[in-house]
Amino acid sequence: MNRWSFEPGHTEAVFTARHMMVTWVRGAFKDLHGRVDFDVADCLETTFAGVIDATRIWTGEPERDAHLRSADFFDVENHPEITFAGRFTERVGDSNFKALAELTIRGATNEVPLDVAYLGQWTTPYWEGDENKGEMTRIGFSIAGRVNRHDFGVSWNDQLPRGGVVVSHEVGIQIDVEAIRDDDLRKVGLEDAVYSGSSAARQ
Repeated sequence: MNRWSFEPGHTEAVFTARHMMVTWVRGAFKDLHGRVDFDVADCLETTFAGVIDATRIWTGEPERDAHLRSADFFDVENHPEITFAGRFTERVGDSNFKALAELTIRGATNEVPLDVAYLGQWTTPYWEGDENKGEMTRIGFSIAGRVNRHDFGVSWNDQLPRGGVVVSHEVGIQIDVEAIRDDDLRKVGLEDAVYSGSSAARQ
């Protein structure tokens, strides 16, 4: 089974919540590190894990971002990281899978079902300046799911007339992952890019 490390520059988690009952607000976490143990010939043995820097949440509105970092929502002062770990559970198409992940937000852990699309594999050159240092094999996944934010204590809200709420209880999540085979990272001298699972080792 090959191990692959997420390439942070091309990996992100996006969430979507209903606002004022009439529109959608989207936010993103770009500082996302993780790994996946994956082999196309043995897909149902796939496992994955990762960590998200919750302090760097971004919605495009600084005032809203500050509110989301506060104790009303993600409480990043006390819970600066969001973590997840999971596995594939079922193959539902040539390149589509069901997965289950244990997601931890604000210290609360819940199991979340996910839909996963495997986007394929490609070998690419790795350049440092004008020098081609070797080849890297990359894979990609598109992952989707839904969570009830109250299950994680992300529970601030305000009431609207006729039973409405300012922020929807259910939130959609979308994760786009590009990952590089660890053996290839080592061959081109990027051992530090291999995901270790600890925050200190990634600094």
